[in-house]
Amino acid sequence: MTTTTPNVLRSAYQRSVAAYWNSERDPVNIRLGEVDGLYHHHYGLGDYDPSVLEGPEQTRDDRIIRELHRLETAQAAVLLDHLGDISPQDRLLDAGSGRGGTSFMAADRFGCQVDGVTISETQVEFADDQAVRRGVADRVRFHFRNMLDTGFEAGSRRAIWTNETTMYVDLLPLFAEFARLLEFGGRYVCITGCYNDVTGGRSKAVSRIDEHYTCNIHPRSAYFKAMAANGLVPISVLDLTSQTIPYWELRAKSSVATGIEDPFLTAYREGSFHYLLITADRA
Repeated sequence: MTTTTPNVLRSAYQRSVAAYWNSERDPVNIRLGEVDGLYHHHYGLGDYDPSVLEGPEQTRDDRIIRELHRLETAQAAVLLDHLGDISPQDRLLDAGSGRGGTSFMAADRFGCQVDGVTISETQVEFADDQAVRRGVADRVRFHFRNMLDTGFEAGSRRAIWTNETTMYVDLLPLFAEFARLLEFGGRYVCITGCYNDVTGGRSKAVSRIDEHYTCNIHPRSAYFKAMAANGLVPISVLDLTSQTIPYWELRAKSSVATGIEDPFLTAYREGSFHYLLITADRA
């Protein structure tokens, strides 16, 4: 059941982001989700199977689509691996839940309650419908709410994650809200792209990514400063950059390529952009 809090969209920028995702029908999200009903809004991890580029030409793109979906589902599985010990009695939060893919994977793995929040009413409606179709609407719910002010009770979450969503918000208020929501010792896991402070600001390729997605990619250091200011203590930082490059190489060869593949590959290869997994506990 969809719920909302007052004044979800609090700025012209948030309204523009919501409008973007309310109207988004990108085949790279829709076609991949149609493979097995898990609709993601993130990228992939791991080497792709080169055999998908071989074989009959008429089925080549279908093979690529399925392989891209396998890689993005693998990415979500890696995130869930870092949530720690989760029991069926725990409550989790997917902050920036999109069409619900990672939320459903978490519910299937842990058997617990998951709430997803997004500022896109279209995404909430789609994900709620998926919850009904999957028979989990009693414990996986999506809400039209702002991740900066969710309205959920303090200390109510065993774990929270963001999967490529932090570039749409300011990190200090975001992590203050997560610290409020997490129980003592609760876990936060973040997968994100961030620009490399050492190279001196956003590169041309990173700026092109910002423009394409109407986002504001943060420097790497900003994550750790905002966590430290809010009692979130990092226990693990993994550089996933080399593991995500194959996804982009394969996507560039597919029918769902959007033109943003080259900026991603350029930014990763030149070292101006990093793909990180950060795990932190609430102190």
